[in-house]
Amino acid sequence: MSNISYHTPAGLKKLQEELHNLKVHERSKIALQIAEARDKGDLSENAEYDAAKDAQGVLELKISKLEEVVINARIIDESKIDSSKVLILSRVKIKNVKTGQMLSYMLVAENEADIKTGKISVSSPIGKGLLGKSVGDTVEIQVPSGKLKFKIAEVKR
Repeated sequence: MSNISYHTPAGLKKLQEELHNLKVHERSKIALQIAEARDKGDLSENAEYDAAKDAQGVLELKISKLEEVVINARIIDESKIDSSKVLILSRVKIKNVKTGQMLSYMLVAENEADIKTGKISVSSPIGKGLLGKSVGDTVEIQVPSGKLKFKIAEVKR
């Protein structure tokens, strides 16, 4: 079963660049570490060699997982996003019903989330709670600190 994930063009490009860096630069660094450790003699008691081989295994696993993400990635066509309800790539303004505080978020794929820039994952509690809702809807979302009530003030593409 494939794990299709949706990305912006910029998000997919970032993943591809990371994969390229791991394959080209990080692999060669670890290969060099293994070669240097091998040159130090008896491999059965060589901690540097064991550590380098372990690091190689971790790197190859990371590369494999990232390759799977890139292979199964789909680009989101922003022009086809319905702006009447909250979907991935929607920019949404919500009002905390209890405090009156206005918050603005953009819902993005999990690997593109960055709370500092206002990008939250569609798989986060708030992201899940907002998906499919429209302007004027009030949603109650369970977050780690308890339940929060939000009113959707604006949805933009």
